[in-house]
Amino acid sequence: MHDVARLLRKQFEQRARAFGMGFTRAHWSVLSHLSRHEGIHQAGLAEILEIEPISLVRLLDRLESDGLVERRPDPRDRRTRRLYLTPAAHPVLTNMRALGAAVRQEALAGINRADQEKLVAALQVMKANLLQGDAEDAGNG
Repeated sequence: MHDVARLLRKQFEQRARAFGMGFTRAHWSVLSHLSRHEGIHQAGLAEILEIEPISLVRLLDRLESDGLVERRPDPRDRRTRRLYLTPAAHPVLTNMRALGAAVRQEALAGINRADQEKLVAALQVMKANLLQGDAEDAGNG
């Protein structure tokens, strides 16, 4: 699983560079998660991404300087910044998602639809099992 995930990421990044999209996987991850959680604060996004807040700040600095992300003050807490995509980010996300779909389609070539669905279902069960184990470990700690 690790090898397949690594190769998928590598293929995606190589193709993204070939199309002039010069971001790292970490930048793509920030944009993707932010598209689903607009208005989140930086600490919350860092938690979702499972990275240190200082690492996220560097990524956001780059995305903000490229005009794709903006930080806005939280109206209820002046110490907090909320994160939003700019209009310029939406076509980038569209291209990113299309590229991701093409890489996934290439990876799944030769696997029939029923087996693809079984693979996804099995991975979802594995993820749920591991998340349940994490929750149980946290409850016992």
